[in-house]
Amino acid sequence: MPAVPESIVYTAKSHVTGGRDGHGKTDDGALEVDLRAPKEMGGPGGGTNPEQLFAVGYGACFQGALGLAAKETGADVSNSVVELEVGFGKEGESFGLAVKIMVSVPGMDKDEVQKLADRTHDLCPYSKATRGNIPVEVVAV
Repeated sequence: MPAVPESIVYTAKSHVTGGRDGHGKTDDGALEVDLRAPKEMGGPGGGTNPEQLFAVGYGACFQGALGLAAKETGADVSNSVVELEVGFGKEGESFGLAVKIMVSVPGMDKDEVQKLADRTHDLCPYSKATRGNIPVEVVAV
């Protein structure tokens, strides 16, 4: 049985039409994008796509969780950088995702960054959501 939040403090709401070649927006108007399949997938390009949006959302969430993990050790992650790659490809009858998360913390030993990144992967809500569902690789760079 999946873990359930004790209480919901925020709910993001979106409205999407047209799928990969459509339009998406949030109910508060803070985000509004034209969606276009990338040229690599036979689309026209010229807009954003779900994988890019997922990469940015996961990256922002992971960096926030990195701050939480750093509090446990007293590490300074104020100059950290989180980069994500979200791969999209054929999986059986449909498609699937694979994620690579690259974490760097200037001035910190790479082995320590890896330990911190692994702990962050335990804490991040996106990591919890993807765990056991898609491959996610977390590496210190």
